[in-house]
Amino acid sequence: MRLGLGSEASWPKNPLGQRTRIRAKWENGVGFQHREVVDGLRSALGQVIRGKPEAVELLLTGLLAQGHILLEDVPGVGKTTLAKALAKVFSIEFARVQFTPDLLPADILGSELLNPQDGSFRFRRGPIFTHVLLADEINRASPRTQSALLEAMNESQITIEGKTHPLQEPFCVIATQNPVDFQGTYPLPEAQLDRFMLRFGVGYPDPSEEMEILYAHRSGSPLDSVHAIATAEDLLRLQQIVREIEVAREVAGYLLRIVDATRRESSLELGISTRGTLACFRAAQARAFLSERTYVSPHDIQSLAIPVLAHRVQLASEARYAGKSARTIVSEIVSGVDVPL
Repeated sequence: MRLGLGSEASWPKNPLGQRTRIRAKWENGVGFQHREVVDGLRSALGQVIRGKPEAVELLLTGLLAQGHILLEDVPGVGKTTLAKALAKVFSIEFARVQFTPDLLPADILGSELLNPQDGSFRFRRGPIFTHVLLADEINRASPRTQSALLEAMNESQITIEGKTHPLQEPFCVIATQNPVDFQGTYPLPEAQLDRFMLRFGVGYPDPSEEMEILYAHRSGSPLDSVHAIATAEDLLRLQQIVREIEVAREVAGYLLRIVDATRRESSLELGISTRGTLACFRAAQARAFLSERTYVSPHDIQSLAIPVLAHRVQLASEARYAGKSARTIVSEIVSGVDVPL
């Protein structure tokens, strides 16, 4: 049985009738028959990363929206653990690559190996052929190695020696980087950052939560107690449902006005790209689904503005000298755009 909401061509032309039909289908259990699965995912991830529901929600948002995620935070706050737990609860393949200055593109993508007996070549698949790829400390690899991920993140395929190799579905890159230690690092270029749907941090836990973490690790890692709640097929179905969440033209227009304001902002040299607009659109659909709504609201756009848009803009020299941040400027732009009724 198909779990989606039907194709747009099958919806009534009347907006009120369209929304009524969608709501009726979801209330009958077609759209939200996976509600218990989503609640189970939240609970399982929350046991691994305690006291960080915002990080868990953003992680699920990026995955359900078929996006890639950049976790930027200090070492030791659970970035790698969160990525591993995500793969375990979905029972999907997971691969981790520690990015270092001597890492080569072939170490990630794979390479053609020569068979000396008959002179033929055989393709050896790299760790990128997985469902979830953890690119740990991605900014420690050279720009050449970083660029090896560009095609994979944008088109879910790689090209080796002129041959195209499709990647598995679902496919998600979760990259980490330390925002404090810049020695021996190569900052991600704008083209690379633009391919990450969300960038956010985990942050330090509260003292009470950290006490719980101490005792949770007393007898072993909480990851050992994480069990699969869903499968790769379930994830693909959820991603399809998210794609069909309703986005009214008024809400889409609100997003476009925010994007246009970033392109005209004098404090920014680089505004939001079309890829960034689409990323926010899809992330808002995922957030609406996680909020058990059949439609995107302006609040979804506002809540995602910082994690989805702030890393895509580039500050002008005057703004950098004035001590402004991209987060502050994007927040001010969102506050200055009229919200549709």
